[in-house]
Amino acid sequence: MIDKQWASAADAVADIADGSSLAVGGFGLSGNPIALIEALLAQGTRDLSIVSNNCGVDDWGLGILLAAQRIRKMTSSYVGENKEFERQFLSGELELELTPQGTLAEKLRAGGSGIAAFFTQTGVGTQVAEGGLPRRYNADGSIAVASSVKDVRTFDVNGAPREFVLEEAITTDYALVHAAAGDRHGNLIFNKAARNFNPLAAMAGRICIAQVERLVEPGELDPDRVHLPGVYVHRIVEVGTDIPKRIERRTVSADAAAATEGA
Repeated sequence: MIDKQWASAADAVADIADGSSLAVGGFGLSGNPIALIEALLAQGTRDLSIVSNNCGVDDWGLGILLAAQRIRKMTSSYVGENKEFERQFLSGELELELTPQGTLAEKLRAGGSGIAAFFTQTGVGTQVAEGGLPRRYNADGSIAVASSVKDVRTFDVNGAPREFVLEEAITTDYALVHAAAGDRHGNLIFNKAARNFNPLAAMAGRICIAQVERLVEPGELDPDRVHLPGVYVHRIVEVGTDIPKRIERRTVSADAAAATEGA
């Protein structure tokens, strides 16, 4: 029987070496594999190249690795919630490959599906395709590294010519993901917004490490509810249902706010 369960998050990430590339799940702060991130921080791994939709916030998610200056490069679509990210990027300490969100999702999915590249209309006519988008600055604010020009081709779509830009797929050394439930064979179920990038990140990693809130025996999960088959998952760690979860921006309705003020 294939048993992919590991005793702890620390054991599961122990072989992630300096300079490794990682695909990390999470959408905002939803579905962040925080136990695996904290284990990686504790063991001191550095010079990481990370692909993730965003980089957490200053004190949570990937933000804790960033604050410890363990990240060399980020490939992301949204980086607006982290002041330390802004500081490191503008001062030349961090490289950023800014990628449209849908394109990033497809690059991960394609990498996990064995597809080398694909054409998309997203980014045509912008620096995404034409190059020159800053990826790393010098300390004086000048551009040290800029994005390169990408291949643009014209295809006939519904009888009309349209331009498409070539985007290469992404694969990484490891993937770190969070799931609501899983079995010891690695089959995973995600909850709501946590499903946005976790399955895609899992697919792109050559070794996928999953933290799950609830671990069950093979056969206990309804096959029709499984979002990611165990073929993509290599290690699984149970972290419990009480693992901390953060909200990026907590808001209330105007009526609720008025009721609170009047109480």
